[in-house]
Amino acid sequence: MKKKRVVILGSNGFVASHVSNILKQQKSVVCIELSKKFLDLSKNSSSKKLKKIVRNDDCIFFAAARAPVKNMEMLIYNLLFLENFFKGIEGKKIKKFLYLSSDAVYHDTKKKISEITPTNPTSLHGYMHLLRENYFKDYFNDKLCILRPTLIYGDKDPHNGYGPNKFVRDIKNNSNIHLFGKGEEKRDHIYVEDVAKIISELCINNLNGTFNIATGKIYSFYKISKTIEIISGKKNKIKFLKRRGPMPHLGHREFNTRKLKKFFSHIKTKDLIKNLKKQYVNY
Repeated sequence: MKKKRVVILGSNGFVASHVSNILKQQKSVVCIELSKKFLDLSKNSSSKKLKKIVRNDDCIFFAAARAPVKNMEMLIYNLLFLENFFKGIEGKKIKKFLYLSSDAVYHDTKKKISEITPTNPTSLHGYMHLLRENYFKDYFNDKLCILRPTLIYGDKDPHNGYGPNKFVRDIKNNSNIHLFGKGEEKRDHIYVEDVAKIISELCINNLNGTFNIATGKIYSFYKISKTIEIISGKKNKIKFLKRRGPMPHLGHREFNTRKLKKFFSHIKTKDLIKNLKKQYVNY
């Protein structure tokens, strides 16, 4: 049987590296890892290099980005990737294309978010992803699979953003955990290995369309930080900071995971609180 080729752009990234590790274990898959060091899509020379690598019937997983986007310069930088990418695959018959987007494309709402929730981003990061999504929709049409994960945690997260990974690292460095307000806003957090399992299967199977990747469970940042404090055995490590603006996403970001469970019922996403107790020593 002919092996399926999966080309991963941005293979050294947090999510993509975990996807690569899973795919490389599949005997029916040839995984082509293209890291930024090898293929920098911000450089014009990347298109010629990509043209030599990509073949007809390849599956491409696009995870290349400079994120999170914090200003217009970063937004434009990320959009420039696309020009070199499209030049690099010109004339190629791509079998399937997967794009690693973000739940930041959705508007703020206290209702559960599903794949049909209107996209109306409130941040430059979300706006960048939505622009990219639309470019890819026009080009790949029914060959496109859009992946919109919620907040991701796990070992080797390079972003160290506000949340579980940072809280664990703070305590391990004998620093305090600082929460905005009372840490009352509630968010969904999903384990990176669960995200990678879902994406890996989507690289191999014939499913296309849009998939939100979340657990369906939400916890307050106070609950998360308190759990980490208890696990660490240290006391009085949580400190509160006065808010300088409104709570992000109205203080509530919850997902309807019905579609994910329909197609990936065999992948049991890990509960954040329970998993923190198991994974704490690894962070």
